[in-house]
Amino acid sequence: MTMTDLSGWRGHDAVDPSGDKIGKIEDIYLDEQTDQPEWLAVRTGFFGRRISFVPIAEARATGDDVVVPYTKDQVKDAPNAEPDGILTEREEARLYEHYGLPYSNRTADTALADTGLADIGTAAYEAPATEHDLAGRDEAMTRSEEELRVGTVQREAGRARLRKWVETVHVSTTVPVAHEEVRIERAPITDTNLDRALQGQEISEAEYEVTLMEEEVVAGVETVPKERIRLDTLTVVEEQEVGAEVRKERVEAEIDPDIRR
Repeated sequence: MTMTDLSGWRGHDAVDPSGDKIGKIEDIYLDEQTDQPEWLAVRTGFFGRRISFVPIAEARATGDDVVVPYTKDQVKDAPNAEPDGILTEREEARLYEHYGLPYSNRTADTALADTGLADIGTAAYEAPATEHDLAGRDEAMTRSEEELRVGTVQREAGRARLRKWVETVHVSTTVPVAHEEVRIERAPITDTNLDRALQGQEISEAEYEVTLMEEEVVAGVETVPKERIRLDTLTVVEEQEVGAEVRKERVEAEIDPDIRR
């Protein structure tokens, strides 16, 4: 495979043969002598703070993941190697031994990160001096310092719940109600109603009845859905300042002024 084939692997998840996620692919290291891809730098560990190296041989893309022929625990237990853009001969030998792969001794550093370093050629690239390189010099010492590492963990901050209960309240409204009443109307005899007035017996007894109607208020209740209520969460990001006391080693040289430097 060429770098063109592997250019899309960065940022994808590396998984073991059983599908367990190992970590995200951070970088791809090339063989310095052949410019061929040789190692995957995978971010593992708590909060992804550690870079583990996995041989790229037999790795294959499956969907959005890259499957490697090694278990998640085997990758996480791989010998530590600093992701400083180069694997030394010693680091690479330990990694090959860990993965059970044959390794032939070489005389130079064997892998460079594909960040442009491999393109300038091996003659123009000078690896930074390591502690191993300084070990052969007289009075060499290592200066170290503490660095603040900050991460976040999720914890339960509280709980919210919806609770529904029934309460009874009095409601009232005004309803128009109609009813019939009786009134007596008297009309004088005129030419208009004279004929009707002369109908029947002149002197007799009679009875006339009228039924009165009225409206009666009838009240009842019915259940009507009004709204849907649910709980939702919203992530709010705030800036918090974190500080700690860190120690740094300082190195100074005391040289007799009479000694030529």
